[in-house]
Amino acid sequence: MRILVVEDDPHVGPSLKKGLEGHRYAVDLVLDGREALFMGRAVAYDLLILDVRLPQLSGFEVCRQLRERGRTMPILLLTALGEVDDRIKGLDLGADDYLVKPFAFGELLARVRALLRREGPSRTAELRFMDIVLNTQTHEVQRGNRPIALFNKEYELLEFLLRHPGHVLSRLQIAEHLWDFDAEHLSNVIDVHVYSLRRKLCPHNEPNVIQTIRGFGYQLQEPGHA
Repeated sequence: MRILVVEDDPHVGPSLKKGLEGHRYAVDLVLDGREALFMGRAVAYDLLILDVRLPQLSGFEVCRQLRERGRTMPILLLTALGEVDDRIKGLDLGADDYLVKPFAFGELLARVRALLRREGPSRTAELRFMDIVLNTQTHEVQRGNRPIALFNKEYELLEFLLRHPGHVLSRLQIAEHLWDFDAEHLSNVIDVHVYSLRRKLCPHNEPNVIQTIRGFGYQLQEPGHA
């Protein structure tokens, strides 16, 4: 899951990015409203965490313009403003939730999980495909009765595939969803992660469910259904 954090505080922004990455989210951090608007239009984020008091454009204005341009990702507003009128304004402009500073990181994390679950029928705690089960709350992965230990990017890759079963996902789509915006996204890096994930899912010759679609990317698919 990919999140954009928009926060100009030199301590809060990096702290949120680090904390969310520690819970297996891919996180981009920007510092002003204009860059937030550009990134929110250019990248298919799963969630925006948006401070209200920003340079260039306020969080309210960023939220308003993104909604006017048809962007539907959940938006969580962060602000030191505690007045009821400010909360109403943010929600009326299209924000999905509102958290007043200072806040506990645990509460923000719970709100993030709740907002991501609202996005549709696929936003459930457990994702399943054949005998593979991934729990998005505990981050546990099993195949049959066997637990599987995954590194962060392997877990994120598997979750992305499980949320799009049957879809052919290009290397570019995978790179944009799993890595920070400023990271280098070389095809062989993704190929290595896919190879490693396959090995962990199929150590005893279990059916391989991650199919390579030559010239396009990868697809989560039942063997024999090509």
